[in-house]
Amino acid sequence: MKAKFVIVLCVTVLASAIPLEDKHKEYQRFVEIPGGDGVMHKVDLEAAPDMELLDEINRNPANNQYLLFTRRNPSRSQTLVINNESSVTRSNFNARAPTMIIVHGWLSNQNTDINPVIRDAYLRKNDANVIVMDWRRLALSDYVTAVSGVPAVGRGLGQFLAFLNRVTGAPFNSMHLVGFSLGAHIVGNAGRELGGRAARVTGLDPAGPLWQTNSNRLRSSDGVYVEAIHTDGGTLGLGIGSAVANADFFPNGGESQPGCVTSLCNHNRAWELFAATITHNHLVGKRCTNTVQISANTCRGNDLRMGNDILTKSGSGLYRVNTGRRYPF
Repeated sequence: MKAKFVIVLCVTVLASAIPLEDKHKEYQRFVEIPGGDGVMHKVDLEAAPDMELLDEINRNPANNQYLLFTRRNPSRSQTLVINNESSVTRSNFNARAPTMIIVHGWLSNQNTDINPVIRDAYLRKNDANVIVMDWRRLALSDYVTAVSGVPAVGRGLGQFLAFLNRVTGAPFNSMHLVGFSLGAHIVGNAGRELGGRAARVTGLDPAGPLWQTNSNRLRSSDGVYVEAIHTDGGTLGLGIGSAVANADFFPNGGESQPGCVTSLCNHNRAWELFAATITHNHLVGKRCTNTVQISANTCRGNDLRMGNDILTKSGSGLYRVNTGRRYPF
């Protein structure tokens, strides 16, 4: 009996120690997913996508807007148009400065909070080109259609960045692509379109529903350095919850955030934390070997700072980060 107990115990321990990248949660058919307005929407994950809209999205990447902000125009955007050189050469775009791309999530647009918060933090820190991508044409459709169109939108963003490179000479190693929720998978596809040459790709709580085994999701080869910040990866969480990048950070265990009582708050905390690290670069992760260490807060590995704006950042592995309840966390 004792030997049998030991065997069962060993199997249980081994199962619980499976790395996060090998564990997938199962979503019910109907889930509640928030839009950029903070309202929860009931989504049927088995609904048929709008094929007419998807065909248009695939044919016309110019559906998406690229809005440039610099220190010369920190709050009023200039519109850059793919394959329109004069829209770039007559703008404040500076090929010698770093370029950050910000991509919002589902049911959102250029005015959603993530954009001005990250934009302002970055421009206070750097003389840079901040480009907000508005992909509302697809983002305002139903969730299943938006998921299906993510690869095309991502390819379009990649083609736009390749166009910027051709017109201005702005190097790919000065580009940092940042996306939230569905936007995280968009920047992954954009980086893939560029052959993984972008300096950094950052996924802020990459969306979970319909992405667990989706080959078009964010992955570690999408940039020179790919980072993911997971803040709502619980069983019913909105984030993917599993490792997808070179370095995956799990603030406070990656499921529930201090000061939050809703999944929406946990989900949004990813971009709030990231914005704070641009300014302060103060949140330090400890490397972990498995899910048990992340959940139990017993990680004892090397340090790696989460987020920030450093283009030459590197690192790999799973990291636990402990934060406070309110800004700067």
